[in-house]
Amino acid sequence: MMKKIILAVSLPLLLASCGRFKNKETTYNSGQRIVCLSKHLTEIVFALGKGHNIVAVDLSSTYPDSAKLLKTVGYHRALNAEGIIAMDPDLVIHSNDIGPENVLPQITKAGLNIKAFGGANTIDSAKLLITEMGKFFSEEKKADSLNRKIDKDLDIARKALLEMHLKDTPTVMVIHFGRANNVYFVMSGRGGPADKYIELAGGKTAHYDAKGARQISAEAVATANPDIIIATDFGYDQMGSMEKFISGVPGVALTNAGKNKRIVRFEEHDLVYFGPRSGENIMALMKLIHPQADVQK
Repeated sequence: MMKKIILAVSLPLLLASCGRFKNKETTYNSGQRIVCLSKHLTEIVFALGKGHNIVAVDLSSTYPDSAKLLKTVGYHRALNAEGIIAMDPDLVIHSNDIGPENVLPQITKAGLNIKAFGGANTIDSAKLLITEMGKFFSEEKKADSLNRKIDKDLDIARKALLEMHLKDTPTVMVIHFGRANNVYFVMSGRGGPADKYIELAGGKTAHYDAKGARQISAEAVATANPDIIIATDFGYDQMGSMEKFISGVPGVALTNAGKNKRIVRFEEHDLVYFGPRSGENIMALMKLIHPQADVQK
């Protein structure tokens, strides 16, 4: 009878000691293996000095360059649960924008330690996120320093824009290649970070009348008729040159940007969220939108 009692007590203890059955707290400890599924989180983790803990990222996590050397587990909206689990992570972090819908329940059921953080679609939300992540990773001082840098760089960008005394505000459109669905689509004109970047860099968002459209419409692009088109890196590089981008992407050749060859290449990760380098990115974009202006940092 005594042996049966001991067995009944010890079995739950044995199961609890196994990593896949343990009720894990969502905490960070030095040396943990991290899988990061959101590009803005990847940049912030590196900026906080914890990038060495990341063992895998999603395909869109391309900054800093060190992130490009890491293994990938798929595009953040088309992930494979098995690939994430195979990395044997101690911690998986994401920003509630991962897919497909079944991937999060699958990795949760597998017993992985998962932590969700917010987005960085505005400057204020980015600063709050940096503060939150600084606390989570016990790097509060670094987080404060990053936020001070954001404020300082944005102030420099604002002053530079004022000092240019611009007489015109060109219309700008961002065309991006979606790796998950393999089509070009317009990223700007949706009230997101790209629109704010354009505004802060002294441009005006071209009106694209095709809400929710994922695949680019030649007619809508031609009607929007932007003065400048910003092509994100992957799609631009896939075409191979400005001329091929103009002739190969629907509607571009009919725009002022296409006719005047004002197609500029810009890194996707510098337009789709705000973060530690936002002020620098605005200045870089400002130089492309206003090449004749004397933009000095």
